Amino acid sequence: MEIILKTDIAGLGYKNDVVTVKPGYGRNYLIPQGFAVQATGSNKKILAENIKQVAHKAEKVKMDAVALAEAIGDITLAIAAKVGESGKIFGRVTTIQISESLKEKGFDVDRKKIALDSEVKFVGDFTATLDLHKEVKHKVKFTVVAD
Repeated sequence: MEIILKTDIAGLGYKNDVVTVKPGYGRNYLIPQGFAVQATGSNKKILAENIKQVAHKAEKVKMDAVALAEAIGDITLAIAAKVGESGKIFGRVTTIQISESLKEKGFDVDRKKIALDSEVKFVGDFTATLDLHKEVKHKVKFTVVAD
């Protein structure tokens, strides 16, 4: 019996796979539990269309991330922080400050998608990595200046 999996099932396959199982397993367990549907001609056409649409949406999201990375380009952000006499920062520079600085420049990047490449403890130049998409990473430079 051929079925189309709706979810990942260990030892059997992944979501949207067409697999062959014994009729009793498919009819008595997988289909009633909602883990699969029977692989009829119409269900296979629906599956092909769904895969095509998901791929198109994923490509659009990736292209949006690439466009944002190109728009950000090589800008250098200035982050103001309170500094002691030795040049050491009181507190620390966080991803929230970088996100707000990017917002001021017109780029909306969530703070959870920003990672600092090194700890920021002194005044100077640093970099942060923006995780815009699973395949699109972008480095942005920022300078910590005395407030």
